[in-house]
Amino acid sequence: MSRKITSVIIEDEAAARDVLRNYISKYCPQVEVLGEAANIREAVPLIHEQRPQLVFLDVEMPFGNAFDVLEACKDCSFKTIFVTAFSEYSLKALNQSAAYYLLKPVSIEELIIAVNKVQEEILQQQDFDRNKIILQNAREDKPGKQQLVLPTLDGFEVVLLESIVRFKGNGNFTDVFLTDGTKRMVCRFLKHFSEILSHPFMRVHKTHIINTQFVKSYHKGGGGYAVLHDNTEIEISPNYKDEFLKLFKL
Repeated sequence: MSRKITSVIIEDEAAARDVLRNYISKYCPQVEVLGEAANIREAVPLIHEQRPQLVFLDVEMPFGNAFDVLEACKDCSFKTIFVTAFSEYSLKALNQSAAYYLLKPVSIEELIIAVNKVQEEILQQQDFDRNKIILQNAREDKPGKQQLVLPTLDGFEVVLLESIVRFKGNGNFTDVFLTDGTKRMVCRFLKHFSEILSHPFMRVHKTHIINTQFVKSYHKGGGGYAVLHDNTEIEISPNYKDEFLKLFKL
């Protein structure tokens, strides 16, 4: 790649900015840092002025957070690598949107991987607005209306959570069954979805996560199984049975 990827760093801690800048300079020579900001008040004008291709964006900052930055810069097109301390809320939003993020303290290996993925998207001229999905998920109060990015073998697909009936583990992949009767094979382990999804989704078996809103009935026979609205019978493993029955107050 002859031209460097232009970038800015948005991070409230000076020491963290120094570390990230030095890591980028040493391990990601394809990236040029045009400027830095310590909070949202500095970040928004910096992004509008520099129009970077890539923003390294701290999730939590003074005067606002990363989602506020995305909202204020909706008219700017850029890739984002989020930098965050562990937060169940933020990681859920980022994972559902298939966003690139680095956990603090930043790992050099993970930084290189994230930058390489962004570089590949830029080279392939992929204009998928992941920031838009992230922002919509962060602002959406109704979980079912949030969107999930499904990485497939030939690209990706964005679906509403309320359109997903169940997930079934399929080796290194996961089969996702939708309300329209179709199925998507996704390049993620089932464990990935059990970690990023919450109610109404529930792990009920080592191979299954179901959307409990689509449960039609439960039967004790054969160790216990649920029947979904599409008449699929899903075994409820003993490890998950108490939690499942508690949900329905049984």
